[in-house]
Amino acid sequence: MKILVTGGLGYIGSHTVVALQNEGYEPIVIDNLSNSSIEVLDGIEKITGKRPEFHQLDLRVKTDVERFFERNIDLSGIIHFAASKAVGESVKNPLLYYENNINTLVYVLQNMKYLTHQNFIFSSSCTVYGQADELPITEHAPIKTAMSPYGNTKQIGEEIIQDACKANSEFSAISLRYFNPIGAHESALIGELPLGVPQNLMPFITQTAIGLRDKLSVFGNNYPTPDGTCIRDYIHVMDLAEAHVIALKRLIDKASDSQFGVFNLGTGTGSSVMEVINAFERVSETSINYKIADRRSGDVTSAYAHTEKAKNVLGWATKYSLDDAVKSAWKWEQYIRKT
Repeated sequence: MKILVTGGLGYIGSHTVVALQNEGYEPIVIDNLSNSSIEVLDGIEKITGKRPEFHQLDLRVKTDVERFFERNIDLSGIIHFAASKAVGESVKNPLLYYENNINTLVYVLQNMKYLTHQNFIFSSSCTVYGQADELPITEHAPIKTAMSPYGNTKQIGEEIIQDACKANSEFSAISLRYFNPIGAHESALIGELPLGVPQNLMPFITQTAIGLRDKLSVFGNNYPTPDGTCIRDYIHVMDLAEAHVIALKRLIDKASDSQFGVFNLGTGTGSSVMEVINAFERVSETSINYKIADRRSGDVTSAYAHTEKAKNVLGWATKYSLDDAVKSAWKWEQYIRKT
């Protein structure tokens, strides 16, 4: 089965391509390489023994999207990762986020009319919950006013998909609201490699440890948490990748009892920024030079997942620990600096 993976050379996308190939699917990758590298194809090929079909295409160009779908009507499903994803950057440049995250989604959905099998997996985020009233966060938690343009694009994206489901009985979708992906494939042949200064915690930690960054900024130590730093649910990227494959199979097998489903993807455990730093120092036996900085606009205090729905309905649960994820991220950082 051919599966379109938009943003498939990005961090989560590339690991999902590997998981798809390992399950016998034939992923077709679209990426504009704005926050990824063509060399990721080499890593995927080394891991799986097969190089996925790749199209360098900017989904913001509507005519190019139409042309691709006209030529690829035999897709069995789409996993849509292509989006900008940094909270801080979205606050500084909101219009970029609305163009890149909303326009591209609409163009892809419009062109699914060409497909016989209209199965769609949406890369969503726990940011749709804002600062939740109760922890852990269930799928029934209210969707609050977004605290960042990035979070708002995920909320709007889900609304667009739900409307598309209502208008087209042949269209089925699952929105995967995941928490904070970290780590890398165990081979260290693919991993998180942001272009420029990292916007996420884990690559900033590893780049500081390797000497690429002078100092790690911890954004706020006066939050109402045990150590004053923000708490997040850090999930290994390979656990996340496998969840996408399981959710896709559910749609293909028509096992869902509704056209639109939502699942939280996390470990169910919250870890503070300082706990992640301490875990890294323990696993790597390397000290991290960090400083306390001002709070960052758009950050919530605490967020971690209630995971029972994913376990009970999808039959999915995480396999890797925080230490596993941190260790793989450090192995990846060391590998890329040697090559």
